[in-house]
Amino acid sequence: MKLIVGLGNPGKEYSANRHNIGFLCINHVARQHHINLDKKQGKARVGTGSISSTQVVLAKPQTYMNASGISVINLLEKYKLTPDDLIVIHDDLDLSLGKIRIKQGSSAGGHNGIKSIIGSLGTQDFTRIRIGISRPQTGNIAEETIVDYVLGDFEGEDLKLVDEITRKVGEAVVCLLTEDLTTAMNKFN
Repeated sequence: MKLIVGLGNPGKEYSANRHNIGFLCINHVARQHHINLDKKQGKARVGTGSISSTQVVLAKPQTYMNASGISVINLLEKYKLTPDDLIVIHDDLDLSLGKIRIKQGSSAGGHNGIKSIIGSLGTQDFTRIRIGISRPQTGNIAEETIVDYVLGDFEGEDLKLVDEITRKVGEAVVCLLTEDLTTAMNKFN
């Protein structure tokens, strides 16, 4: 069994934010594999099912991004899983829009949701699918500018790419489940 977690913030006001691309990807994977995200467990919206004959738990933590680790550790304990069974999907400012990087074990790189997960697990050794959202196109990269940007909605041409991005991440998830990390990295990085 694998736990696949998309990071984001709960609530309609955040639903189309760049920071919520993890939630958008989990929604896509759930639709594609007919998994209902209809349960509340471990401080998350979850659904269980099968993807390519692998049992999965899909989850969208409801703890808000900066406390994602609380939900992730609760779900791993509930399903008796380890960090090796965990795949986290999240946004990344340092990748250009729509680029995907699959990796296992690295620092949080300034991402507060990942920092929370690493803190809760006591390890950074889990698989991540990082999705590029680019940096704001401005010379001023003050912290408040970054926060406003990641909590801003996808718009215009960027919004048109969201379907393509979520589809590509869905394919990467299937590859991780049916093949292996190295193969997925070679195909999608």
